[in-house]
Amino acid sequence: MITKQANFYQSVERNFDKAAALTKHPKGLLEQIKVCNAIYQMNFPVKIGNNYQVIEAYRVQHSHHRLPTKGGIRFSHLVNQEEVMALASLMTYKCALVDVPFGGAKGGVKISPRKYTPEQLQKITRRYTVELVRKNFIGPGVDVPAPDYGTSSREMAWILDTYQQLNNGELDSAACVTGKPVNQNGIRGRTEATGRGVFYGLREMLSFKEDCKAMGLEPGIEGKTMVIQGLGNVGTYTGSISIEEGGVKVIGISEIEGTIVNPKGININKLVKYRRDKGTIIGFPGTTALKDRDDWIGLECDILVPAALESQITKINAKKVKARIIAEAANGPVTADAEAILLKKGVVIMPDMYLNAGGVTVSYFEWLKNLSHVRYGRIEKRFDQNAYTNLVTTVEELTGKTISTREKKMLTRGPDEIDLVRSGLEETMSTAYGQIREIYRRKKTVTDLRSAAFINAINKIASDYLTLGVFP
Repeated sequence: MITKQANFYQSVERNFDKAAALTKHPKGLLEQIKVCNAIYQMNFPVKIGNNYQVIEAYRVQHSHHRLPTKGGIRFSHLVNQEEVMALASLMTYKCALVDVPFGGAKGGVKISPRKYTPEQLQKITRRYTVELVRKNFIGPGVDVPAPDYGTSSREMAWILDTYQQLNNGELDSAACVTGKPVNQNGIRGRTEATGRGVFYGLREMLSFKEDCKAMGLEPGIEGKTMVIQGLGNVGTYTGSISIEEGGVKVIGISEIEGTIVNPKGININKLVKYRRDKGTIIGFPGTTALKDRDDWIGLECDILVPAALESQITKINAKKVKARIIAEAANGPVTADAEAILLKKGVVIMPDMYLNAGGVTVSYFEWLKNLSHVRYGRIEKRFDQNAYTNLVTTVEELTGKTISTREKKMLTRGPDEIDLVRSGLEETMSTAYGQIREIYRRKKTVTDLRSAAFINAINKIASDYLTLGVFP
């Protein structure tokens, strides 16, 4: 019997093979790009209460064509080697797509975080970090972890502290992990990065009139209806930013406790507060709960956003999809079998390896910040602000007209760190989609955006290998 996670890894490989067949690279080179370079499976004891538990964990470095390798650490009872291999593979292609100079990696610890206290989770995280250090699977120029499902900035701070204790005096030690708290060498905008990247990607896609016409949609993201599965970090920020900055109407939300709908729209920020207070999304004012939680997949909407775990849309339920666009905010939410069904139905799939690349993009900015030891905006903010002020003052003097203090403040403000991070992320997502779209529209043999994204990533990685002379 094949497990759910095995299907995920097989889906990634099938998608790779489908795209690779449309390239002209040598078979051996394609095999090298596809295979995982290093797999570290570990079992270590941790004292929990009065007993010892043996924890199963992994770190997979998929590709060493660029160093360091980069990828999150997942805490989940569903973790296994094949799942981590699949996630590491996607990280390689994701980094290549958005021109972030990392190889792909991923980590996994086979626990359910809800069953442990913060103190116990700290023990597990620190011991896992020790194991990574022992085998040289972590370091600013070696392998740089980040948060993933079940982890957050808190765990990243524990990893940083443990690494620094074991590498006393290392100048660039803060760059050994990203997604850290801002006051622990993190970067502003990292928490929202993946969700914001999803928004930027969708907005870019919907800016092309001819593409929207082919989907039967009006151009522009404003007014589009959206259903989100998963109210974690990615789902929350995707929804709230899409509403506040894009004018999107979120009409459905699905979580572990159920699915709620409101055709008039759901306020994500108020819903998050309600769930924090009540422990559930069910009963949120103005919404109706569906009888079957899994019916989120068949809700009529323009954009369906699976933002939870992999393999959520399968060949069994794909026929229920009524959305025009599936935006893969999670990693691997649509299986390869399901994708074949959806493409025949005319559903456009925005692939995960592009759409959720906001996290690794801003992680790259954080890594650069840690290596430079300078906060973004610190050097140029005041200079820019003074220059803009002088410019506005000169215009006022030449025209004999003045503007209000509020208007002047808005026009002359120098960029803060978060402004620069968001600007860099927006540019990255826009450029990457342009490259994918060019391949999709130029090559008649490419019938979907995922294949176009894979081809773009494969070409870039192959170029790196050939430049290195590994495949002369």
